[in-house]
Formats: sequence, structure tokens, C-alpha cells
Amino acid sequence: MKASEADILIIPGYTNSGPDHWQSRWEGKLSSARRVEQAEWSKPVREDWVRRVVEEIAAAEKPVVLVAHSLGVAAAIHAIAEADHGKIAGAFLVAPPDVANPQIRPKHLMSFGPYPRTPLPFPSLVVASRNDPFGAFEQAEAIAADWGALLVDAGESGHLNSESGHGPWPEGSMVFAKFISQLEKPAGFAP
Repeated sequence: MKASEADILIIPGYTNSGPDHWQSRWEGKLSSARRVEQAEWSKPVREDWVRRVVEEIAAAEKPVVLVAHSLGVAAAIHAIAEADHGKIAGAFLVAPPDVANPQIRPKHLMSFGPYPRTPLPFPSLVVASRNDPFGAFEQAEAIAADWGALLVDAGESGHLNSESGHGPWPEGSMVFAKFISQLEKPAGFAP
């Protein structure tokens, strides 16, 4: 599949993705990408965030590719259970935080946990760092295995955001390009 053949839903995490974040850069470069906007970025409410992702999936007119970062991963994973996942071609999930860890800050992020652990009904890829302050690599490895997702080891890359030096993130762009090129249109979109 080509990027132009998909509705690419950019799902940022806590406090949104700023202008230098790779998600914002990809949104600006990919003509078929759009951000899932949340009413409250700094005080996220799980039900509200999940509902917004479900609404955007429902509004899609082309196969959906989810591109989630951090708390956006949790919102996306919870939304999949409620959405018409027959519209979803794949999910690119980056830096999933450990939302079941009582040490996570701010504490209200725990309301997004625990993650559903059932296999995802479409191809998925999890990119995880070995020194992410919001989630241990082993935790990301375990959820990726449960979801049936391919795990990409990003080495020591922090939280894979602009603060950790991943504004442009060309390596991520290359991994995403390969991932989307291997996706097939869901049955409801096939010619």
C-alpha cells in the first residue's frame, strides 16, 4: 500500500506533539495524514481520548494506518476494541509507556492502563527504546509479543521524541515507509 492510499491517523501522547516532533513533521509531509485532536492534552481522560480515536477511524474513507506515540499508543489500543477494526490496515506504535506502573508521572496516566493484551487483528509494529523513562524495554517487548506485533529495538533512544533528539527521526521514517509498503488494504476496501 502507498501512504496516499491510506488515512494515516497521527495519535500524539500526553501534552500533544510539538512542531519539532517527528509526528508533526510526518503530518506536514504526508498528504493523507491527519492528527487526532484531543480536547484536553495536559489532563487526558481515557474515555475521551479513546472516543476521539474511534470517531476518526469511523470517519475514514480509506484504509486506516494508526501512527501513535506514547500515551497515544494506549488510546489507540483501547480504541481498537471499540472501533470498526475492519477499516484498519495497520498500526505503527512508538514508545508505549508503562501505564500500569505506579511510578509513572503524572499519576493520572495510569487511568489508561492496563493495556488489552489480545492479539491485534491487523499488522502492527512497536518501536521501543532501551532507556525510555516512561516504559521499560522488557514491558514493550511483552506487549508487542501479546499483540502479535513486530518489535523494533531502537537502542538507547530515550522516549523517541524531540527532547531525545528525534525531531526529524529519519530512521523512523524509513521503518514506517517499509511497514506501510507491506500493508494490504482491508477486505472492505479491496477493488
